[in-house]
Amino acid sequence: MEKSGLTKGTACKSKDGGFTLLEVLVAVVILCMGLLGMASLSVGIIKGNDFSKSVSSATTCAREKMEDMERLGYAGAPAASGTVTEAYNTITDYPRFKRETITAVDTPSADMKKITVTVYWDSDNHQVQLKTFLAK
Repeated sequence: MEKSGLTKGTACKSKDGGFTLLEVLVAVVILCMGLLGMASLSVGIIKGNDFSKSVSSATTCAREKMEDMERLGYAGAPAASGTVTEAYNTITDYPRFKRETITAVDTPSADMKKITVTVYWDSDNHQVQLKTFLAK
């Protein structure tokens, strides 16, 4: 009499075939590659956002100086050509930036001043530049 329904010498075969170790390893490798791709994409997005923030801040810093020069007008701007440099950590609200204001008198013609404001950051590796003319 057989108790389990199996005859002597037969192997037990299950109808529920699970995953093999190789299939699990391949699935894990594919999953890891996808996650690493997403991680590098996230790092790229973070760096892009940081650069965009720096460009926006530098543009605002330059625009503030440009507005000051425009407010002074032709008579209030420096009388002689020259460059004024504000070093890193000296500009209020913009410690990561260096600002340079160049005044060129009688450029492009007499009774005109060309004002160029350049803002640098990242050890002068990046810059934003704005230009305007003031007339008498």
